[in-house]
Amino acid sequence: MPTIEELQRHYEGLNELHRKPKTEEEIDPGCLLAFDYDYPGSGAEVVIDTDEFTAVCPWTDLPDFGTLEIRYVPDRLCIELKSLKYYLLSYEGVGIVQEHAANRILNDLVGLCRPRSMTIALDYKVRGGLHTKVSVTYGGNGV
Repeated sequence: MPTIEELQRHYEGLNELHRKPKTEEEIDPGCLLAFDYDYPGSGAEVVIDTDEFTAVCPWTDLPDFGTLEIRYVPDRLCIELKSLKYYLLSYEGVGIVQEHAANRILNDLVGLCRPRSMTIALDYKVRGGLHTKVSVTYGGNGV
């Protein structure tokens, strides 16, 4: 059975690993894939959401958990979902402010599939008594 001192050293080592957030450069848009959309011009809206989005505050290293919603009207390409999941997982442990995360996701996904329009909405869980929602848009009435 380990001693209290051995346990403390073990957990200090784990805490040290946890305290090293990844950087934005480690977000992996290269894993994203798109497939041909057979109905360009149809105006159909695709909505993808997950309540499993997570990153960390770059200043405090505290986790940020949130719900991500992606709404887009495809032009010629659609986002392949499994690759999107891997892309979103690459945010885990990344030190990025909430407003930058929403814009980064929008830029990467627009670069992938060039939709007619897209909106990214990140609704973060309350932390420190503050609730944050960030929404960014491309096309339509947006950028």
